[in-house]
Amino acid sequence: MDDLDRTILGLLGADARMSVATLARRLKVARSTIQARLERLESSGVIAGYTVKLGEAARQSRIRATVLLTIEPRAQANVLSRLKSLPSVERIHTTSGRVDLLLQVAATSTTTLDEVLDQIGEMTGVKSSESLIHLSTKLDRAV
Repeated sequence: MDDLDRTILGLLGADARMSVATLARRLKVARSTIQARLERLESSGVIAGYTVKLGEAARQSRIRATVLLTIEPRAQANVLSRLKSLPSVERIHTTSGRVDLLLQVAATSTTTLDEVLDQIGEMTGVKSSESLIHLSTKLDRAV
């Protein structure tokens, strides 16, 4: 990946609906160059898809929390399987450090969030959990 590829990704990260023609004009390169770059980025897995990034207005009806989990040895596969079955669990990351898994959870109310957190905490294999409720987003550069 070179600077042109990174610039294309940056522009698409800001507006995934940007046309190939607009990208070409902004970057002052041929449309066919942009098309070929996009096809290569897609086929190599750098671009996995194009999506909508929800704004704050859409997020206001959702309460989000980061959940830090410590798992019993050899229980991770079982815990992961059960976590994946919970619709409120949006993301699961493995980590290095004092916790084993970092989850992003979303719910429509504090009552629902509390129920989901209870379900997670009661899972066999979960040694401990810590929940951090997201209050506001000050910066989001995620692509």
